[in-house]
Amino acid sequence: MSNRSGLRLALLAGASLGAFASPALAQSPAPISYIAAPETTDPEGDPLARVDDVFVTATKRETNLQDTAIAISVVGAQTLEDRHVQSLLDLFDGAVPSLRVSTFESRQTALTVGIRGIVPNDANQPAREQGVGVYLDGVYLGRQQGLNATMLDIERVEVLRGPQGTLFGRNTEGGAVSLVTRRPTGEFGLRTRAGLSNYGGYNAEAHLDLPEFAGVSVKLDGAFQHRDETTRNPMEGQTGWNYIDRRGLRVSALWRPTEAFNALYAYDNGYSESTPFLSQLVNYNPLGLPVSTAFPRPVGTISPLPPGVFVHPERQDVADIGVPQQPSVDKTFGHSLHMNLDVTPDLELRSITAYREVEAYQYDNAGGPNRPPVFQPNAPAGNAARNFSRYSLSDMQQSQFSQEFQLVGSAFEDRFEYVVGLYYFEEEAWEEAATPSTLTYVGSNGDYVVRDPKTAGITRGFRSIDRGSRAEAMSTGLYVHTVWTPPVLNDALHLTLGGRQTRDEKNGVLYRVSNTPRDFRFELTESRFDPVVTLAYDATPDINLYATYATGYRAGGANSRSLTYAPFDSEEVASYEIGMKSTLFDRLQLNVAAYAMERTNSQIEFTLVAPDPVTGNTRNTVETVNAPGVTDISGLELDAVLELTEELRFTFGYAYTETSVPDAQNPFPASPACPACGAIQPVFIIYTPPHAATASLDWVRPFSWGEFRAHIDANYSEGTQSFEQSPEKTDDSFIVNARLALAEVVVGDGRELTFSVWSRNLLNEEHIYRRSTEGRSGTNAIGDYANFNEPRTYGLEISARF
Repeated sequence: MSNRSGLRLALLAGASLGAFASPALAQSPAPISYIAAPETTDPEGDPLARVDDVFVTATKRETNLQDTAIAISVVGAQTLEDRHVQSLLDLFDGAVPSLRVSTFESRQTALTVGIRGIVPNDANQPAREQGVGVYLDGVYLGRQQGLNATMLDIERVEVLRGPQGTLFGRNTEGGAVSLVTRRPTGEFGLRTRAGLSNYGGYNAEAHLDLPEFAGVSVKLDGAFQHRDETTRNPMEGQTGWNYIDRRGLRVSALWRPTEAFNALYAYDNGYSESTPFLSQLVNYNPLGLPVSTAFPRPVGTISPLPPGVFVHPERQDVADIGVPQQPSVDKTFGHSLHMNLDVTPDLELRSITAYREVEAYQYDNAGGPNRPPVFQPNAPAGNAARNFSRYSLSDMQQSQFSQEFQLVGSAFEDRFEYVVGLYYFEEEAWEEAATPSTLTYVGSNGDYVVRDPKTAGITRGFRSIDRGSRAEAMSTGLYVHTVWTPPVLNDALHLTLGGRQTRDEKNGVLYRVSNTPRDFRFELTESRFDPVVTLAYDATPDINLYATYATGYRAGGANSRSLTYAPFDSEEVASYEIGMKSTLFDRLQLNVAAYAMERTNSQIEFTLVAPDPVTGNTRNTVETVNAPGVTDISGLELDAVLELTEELRFTFGYAYTETSVPDAQNPFPASPACPACGAIQPVFIIYTPPHAATASLDWVRPFSWGEFRAHIDANYSEGTQSFEQSPEKTDDSFIVNARLALAEVVVGDGRELTFSVWSRNLLNEEHIYRRSTEGRSGTNAIGDYANFNEPRTYGLEISARF
């Protein structure tokens, strides 16, 4: 499998479908629309458009949200603007209660995305997979790295809750997040925006539509965002924490040579610099261990805190100790080609061809003195035990190619609708990682010096590689999705039957561990069938009921952080769901879903700072196993939109999630330093609050010269586990965002300006979103470290439309 073979397939696919587009063969009836679907609102995303005018493409065809028997949340362009969402991580605050978005570790270079309790933790390795599929205009994004790129003119975000194994395939056992961009209009139009914000922030974007020429419509999108760190680094010349600098470019061209054929080509390019959130010490010696300054320190004791290092139970503005820290870098680019052909008035042939690459260069010095290795004041001079401030370095590259064909049609006077699809995906990924210490204690009073980057192994070419691995994956799928409306009960009954046959092939090699050559290899071949059955009933024209059985899975693989690279199988889930979608009194849209899921072959991670049996060096080791038993996940979800008046809208969302995970055996051998190793122990689902809710109020007052808009939203989330082996929970959170705007102020013929002020985390609330207890005992005992949410941000923006 190679990039060249993928590109050959792409050219073949394009040539094959392009032949059908010739005027001699093209059919002339109803024009075909690109799968991105029509505007859900007016071009500016009017928040007071009718609640039943939202269209989605979750079933591979354009359907009204209220008529689609799937639990879906839609975040439209206006909502994204009101919440000042600039990247996927900005949905961290809970705009969709069932959707959980967080950093991996505390890094913004890779995101952890979960829905309904399916939240994989360490999926940022070459041979590990996500449990929620993220798609950009129908193209699967295969890695956690690069997901936090700049959003480029997103029309809407569709959040499909529950397994999507039939229509979306692998790695959608929890659901799917579909990002849909605006396509070219073929008419001249220019939309621009620029803003300033606190923490030295500034942003700008421009979206240019060019007039159609020779049947081709071109659109150009560009954006950048910058913000200085929110936690200062005392070391001169070094970057602080929670710094971002992102930019992106997108070019798209829509070709319509006939009424029956269109092709949309798009190229996007993103570049992002960021630093992690600070991992700060929130307690010291919570187990009350005896304090010892002896070297080596006796088992069951704890070292004293070094001078100048303090416990901070509240969010820090400045770190106690300065450390070397440079921004991590993500680079992404991709090509996609969507082609649609009307074969007959009732049959459409679609092709989606895509090639993408991601590069991630990680620099994570979030912990400083607050994480292992810990202060040992009496370690001999020159001993490695004096080194501290672990710098997590990683270089990762990934490329992927995908090709999908879809036949979308209807028959029997539209009583029978169907989608038949073929899917091919191939991926190559490579990573090398190192964890040098950047500082060295001098003497016993807490003084320290910065280690030479080459001697410490920070500079490329001088690194001591903790792990190096390569992996390849190939997945093929055939799926069928049908909806039958029998001529009974006044056409109120709808039966959906579908299934997908998938074959996955993966292989990889862990070629370096603890800076010594190894040759651990794995091969994994899996075939599976994922069905879906839905029975829907239109109780009234405005009340739709449904019941669904569906399955999904997360592909197997191998963990490159392990010492053996032992493979593990796919994780599977079966879901039972009932739901109601309703529009009541012409003002209230109320959607409810209740579900129960059974997950088997659960991929569970166990972490230990363990010695490498070959070198004797200790390293952060992670083993992933398929745990026995059934994990039960159940919940209730509610979405409501109420038009209080023509000018005032109230929106509410709620998710209750209950999880029960069987105890699992720790795969590490028992030892005095790890009493839990080898034992049966409780494990937990991470980033899944039992209760989460969001509410917002939008007011629009029109005037002759424009309109005034006011938005406020409040988001609550109960504390939850953030590590699978620890029962310790994070804090409850309550985040408020707000925006005021003088919008669409007419300044000339076809020209409008919008002036706005906004704030994220308006109340400057602080909470721990990630907490580790691994430092409570053992050879590196110190206490808990944690990561806090970012502080209040606010700014001014001006936008123009021509």
